[in-house]
Amino acid sequence: MKKPNVLLLMTDQQRWDTLGCTGNRVIETANLDWIASQGTVFTHAYTSTPSCVPARTTLLSGMDPWHTGVLGTGRMGGGFAHTMPGELAKGGYQTQGIGKMNFQPQRALNGFHHTLLEESGRVEDPGFVSDYKRWFDEHKTGDYDMTDHGLDWNSWMCRPFHAPEFLHPVNWTASEAIKFLDRRDPTMPFFLKMSFARPHSPYDALPYYFDLYMDKELPKPYVGDWASVHDVPEDAASPDAWRGKRSDEEIHRARAGYYGLIHHIDHQIGRVLMHLKKHKLLDNTLILFLSDHGDMLGDHHLWRKTHGYEGASHIPLIVRLPKTMERQVRGRVEEPVCLQDIMPTILDAAGLPIPETVDGRSLLPIMENEAAPWRDYVHGEHRTCYSELQEMHYLTDGRWKYIWLPRADKEQLFDLEADPGECRDLASSAEHAKELAMWRKRLVAELEPRGVGLTDGESLVCQAGRPPIVSPHYQERIDRWHRERLA
Repeated sequence: MKKPNVLLLMTDQQRWDTLGCTGNRVIETANLDWIASQGTVFTHAYTSTPSCVPARTTLLSGMDPWHTGVLGTGRMGGGFAHTMPGELAKGGYQTQGIGKMNFQPQRALNGFHHTLLEESGRVEDPGFVSDYKRWFDEHKTGDYDMTDHGLDWNSWMCRPFHAPEFLHPVNWTASEAIKFLDRRDPTMPFFLKMSFARPHSPYDALPYYFDLYMDKELPKPYVGDWASVHDVPEDAASPDAWRGKRSDEEIHRARAGYYGLIHHIDHQIGRVLMHLKKHKLLDNTLILFLSDHGDMLGDHHLWRKTHGYEGASHIPLIVRLPKTMERQVRGRVEEPVCLQDIMPTILDAAGLPIPETVDGRSLLPIMENEAAPWRDYVHGEHRTCYSELQEMHYLTDGRWKYIWLPRADKEQLFDLEADPGECRDLASSAEHAKELAMWRKRLVAELEPRGVGLTDGESLVCQAGRPPIVSPHYQERIDRWHRERLA
C-alpha cells in the first residue's frame, strides 16, 4: 500500500475546551471541526509536562518526561536515539518542520531534512535570527518591529496585532507550508509539521478576530473553593504574572485575543487543506491536530502553564486517517491518551517499526475498537518553575484528577465528570477518602521505581526544602550527544 503523507498541525498553549468539536459554542473552528467529523476526537488527551520545551521533547521522542530528562522549563538538548521525524526520514519520508520547534541548538534538525523557524523572539544561540523574524523585517511596510505592540511573550495583556495582516506569524506559518507542498519531492511521501507559535501569548489577534470576540459573551474563568491561595495582588501586578486576579475587563480582553488567535489559526489551516484538496493530496494524508499544553487564562487566579489543572494539562487531539487506509474508526475516544502516543501512532499508520525507546502506544487500536486493551490513567508532572507552590504531579483517567504538590505537601482530588472546572477539592472529604487513597497508591507506584526520594514505597514524601529532583537520563543523553558531536 502507498505510504500516507502526514500533516501534523500543532498549536502552542491551546486549551482542550477551545474547539467547536469539543463543546465550545462560542469559538468558530470550522476547519478543525470538519477534520474531527472525518476522524476521531480524543476527549481525554493530556500533556505529560505542561510547558513548551518538555512537552515538545516528549512529542519528538515518544518518551515519558522521566526518560527524556526534561521535567520542566529548560533546554531540550540532543542525543536522542530516535525521533519522530528521524524515523520517518529513515522510512522514506521527506520531512519538513515549520514554526516553533524549541530545539537546541535552535538550528538542530533532530531528524528533519529541513526546518523554517518562528521561535517567538527566543534567541539562545549566538547570532540566531529566526526565519520568520528575517522575513518580517524584509517585508514590513514601515519602521516597526514585530514586538512594537508592547506585549511580552508570557503576558496576560492583550491588544490587536499592530502590523498588516500578511505579516502575522500565523499567516507566515501557513504560507510557508503551502510553499513546501509546492516544491517538495513528489516521488516521496511527506511529513510536514506545522507548528503555530500561537495562541501562546502575546494575545495579539488580528483586529478582525479580536473585535469579533470582544463583542461576544465568553466563558468566565473557573474559580475553585480552594483558589484563594493564588489571589495574591503582589504577584498579579506583574505584566507576565503567573497568578493573581486581574479585573473582569482584562480577563475578558485576554480571552478575546486568545479566542481570536484560534479562529485565525483555523482559517489558515483551511488554506492548507484547500491546497491539499486542489492538488489531490488530501485523501492520502494522515492529519493530526494537537497542542503542547493549555493556558489557565485566569482559571483559579492562575495564568500561563505548568499546572496540573485542566486548563493547562488537558489538550485537544484530533486524528483523521487517510481515506486510502479504508478503516472504520470511532468518532470519539474517551480512553486517557498523552503526547507520547503521537510518534508511535504516526509510525504505525506509516507501516514503520516503533523503536523500543518509545514509551507511548499507537492510538490506532483504540480508534478502531473500544474493547482494545489500554492504560487506566496518565501521569503528568512539572518541577518548580514560578514557585515551589506549583511544582506538581498529577494522575487522571479523564473522570477523576489527583494532584500532588510535593513542595507544598498538599493533595487535591477532583471529580471531573461532576466538576469539569475543578472547583471543588474533595481531598479532605471523608466520603472520598478511599478514592483519594487509591490515587495516592497509584502515584506511589509510579514514582517508586525512580528511587529519588519522592516516596518511601508506602507514602509520598514532602519535598519542601529539598534539592530539585533531576532525572539521570538527561545527563546520560547529553553526554551521548557530546560524544557524537566530537566523533
